[in-house]
Amino acid sequence: MRRAIACALVALLAACAHAPAQTLRLERPVVLLGEVHDNAAQHALRLQAFEAWLAGGARPALVMEQFDRQRQGVIDRLRAQMPPPDADALIAAAGASDWQWHFYRPFVALALQHGLPIVAANVSRDEARRVMREGLQATGFNAAVPPEVLQALAQDIEDSHCGILDTATARRMALAQVARDQAMAAAVEQHAQRGVLLLAGNGHVRTDVGVPRWLGPATRARSEAIGLLESDHPGHGRYDKVLLTATQERPDPCAAMRR
Repeated sequence: MRRAIACALVALLAACAHAPAQTLRLERPVVLLGEVHDNAAQHALRLQAFEAWLAGGARPALVMEQFDRQRQGVIDRLRAQMPPPDADALIAAAGASDWQWHFYRPFVALALQHGLPIVAANVSRDEARRVMREGLQATGFNAAVPPEVLQALAQDIEDSHCGILDTATARRMALAQVARDQAMAAAVEQHAQRGVLLLAGNGHVRTDVGVPRWLGPATRARSEAIGLLESDHPGHGRYDKVLLTATQERPDPCAAMRR
């Protein structure tokens, strides 16, 4: 009996060892690809999918949350140089310092290699603060936001700040989140005809409250919003497709906030 159990375990382990690795396929012309920003496994899956998409002939614009939209002019001037810059030079000139750029550099390098547009899509912190002070309409954004969307975003912001953020502040921060979603949607729309890969956090690609809500019907019909979620913290947003990965080991964020 013990021998039979041992043989069964050996067979199971062998089967697991030869099981295909988890893969991600990009199958629509416009892909909104989410992430947990510090999850290395998710970045590896996304890069593999992007490489396969390019190998199949796709030539999408690379639209990135990681570049503030005010830096688009810098990106365009650098890319017009001969010879064009490498990924490190472009990131050093146009990238905000608070991103883990080793995750994003390969995407920028592939875009440069294949001559793809690199599109800065995020709202800067200064612009977001202005939205929080003055509101969406006063800062040039669409203020027609359903109350349930603002409520859901504010609740998510409160939850992610470990209970130390008051409701009024969370609602103002929700306005900044909407501004970012609308800015990313505008960048996607600008390049939708040729195809788009948007790299953004999972919250931005949610179909219930994020960028997809602000896309025109024609672009939305050609798009797919993919959430890459951690198995221990799947959240409660909606996506067109979900891929679960292992949870990245990290210090307790709430402990740092309380300090």
